[in-house]
Amino acid sequence: MLTLDTLSDAADAGTIDTVLVCLVDMQGRLMGKRFHVRDFLDHSHAETHGCNYLLATDLEMHTVDGYAATSWAAGYGDYVMQPDLSTLRPAPWLDGTALVLCDVLDHHTHAPVPHSPRAVLKAQIARLAERGWTLKAATELEFFLFEGGYDAIRKGGFRDLVPVSGYNEDYNILQTTKEEAVMRPVRNHLFAAGIPVENTKGEAETGQEELNIRYAEALLCADHHVIAKQAVKEIAWAQGVAASFLPKWRADKVGSAAHVHQSLWDGDTPLFHDAEDRRGMSDTMRAWMAGLIAHAGDGTVFLAPYVNSYKRFQKGTFAPTRTAWSVDNRTAGFRLVGEGTKGVRVECRIGGSDLNPYLAIAAQIAAGLAGVDGDLDLAPPIAGDVYHMDDVPEIPRTLRAATEALRGSDMLRAAMGDAVVDHYVRAAEWEQEAFDMAVTDWEIARGFERA
Repeated sequence: MLTLDTLSDAADAGTIDTVLVCLVDMQGRLMGKRFHVRDFLDHSHAETHGCNYLLATDLEMHTVDGYAATSWAAGYGDYVMQPDLSTLRPAPWLDGTALVLCDVLDHHTHAPVPHSPRAVLKAQIARLAERGWTLKAATELEFFLFEGGYDAIRKGGFRDLVPVSGYNEDYNILQTTKEEAVMRPVRNHLFAAGIPVENTKGEAETGQEELNIRYAEALLCADHHVIAKQAVKEIAWAQGVAASFLPKWRADKVGSAAHVHQSLWDGDTPLFHDAEDRRGMSDTMRAWMAGLIAHAGDGTVFLAPYVNSYKRFQKGTFAPTRTAWSVDNRTAGFRLVGEGTKGVRVECRIGGSDLNPYLAIAAQIAAGLAGVDGDLDLAPPIAGDVYHMDDVPEIPRTLRAATEALRGSDMLRAAMGDAVVDHYVRAAEWEQEAFDMAVTDWEIARGFERA
């Protein structure tokens, strides 16, 4: 990590000349400016500005109507981007570059913008802090590597995609050796940027990778996730291949997830652990898990934000379709991990690789606290193949259904506020509207001659 003093030393030595000053948008992407290091040190480390449409656009940067926070009628003014200097670090995969994440503030009042992703998560962390608690979390990043760079694939209409391997490479050392030109710099550059990478591995499909980062407190975990995702894409691009976090790129291929591991702490005391329980689960953990399950539908938009996200929920693909919990069983929506140890935790398996980690973790905290505050009872774990258990509630199977669950969530409205919920309801609505207007290859091939 860097301080202003060590950054100044690096500037004097000529090893850093550029600082990326970034906010995190609704889609979990880094948006911002490249500053000359001397301007950042002299002035811009305090604040800079960005258009407030950055928190009201879609993946295409389309200016979507219907947001209360900003619009053409309101003139699309500025937000303040205030660097969080605790996030200042080198970005060693880019020459001479450092990176800092920003909090987003109102241009006039300097109050936090409540629907900005970091603010959404900070608000839930504050609810935990009132009780003296912290959440530790880890997110798994799964993605595909494809032959050819982004530009070549886009110019080819995103057709005839070729993964970098020709077979399932789950845990396969030979195949992942062939991919080390990308994955080795991913591990080493992220570690040099202060992100505690544990490992990478081949995942359960052709050309699929997984990056695992050591757990951290909730905000730091989300920071690690978005920086790692940015680095993966940029390192892949530099090596002439393309990394995609699209959850489902082909119907007959397994999708990509971003599982969220979580545990609750009071200082150094793990609140999920009870040494007297046969599974090591405390009453607090049981209530927390019951809240996650009871409110799984409410927060699904934050785990699966796009139409494509829901194509991943298929039987027999290691992606869950139902909300039950289980003990070390990958067919369920929630899995107990670390049974009987102080590391006991819950893994939410619903999230796709396209999630925004700030929003996903915030929704998990809100649901968990609702379980604790409501003293909810946890049903017994499910054993066996959950895919075929028709009596177990399903995860919302479409973005349309998940949007209605979010709209009607009294729990999330109480936890996050109406304005935040309505903002992300509108984002989900627009994704569905944009898809509904599209004409797909499937429709043309199916009906061009035969309709």
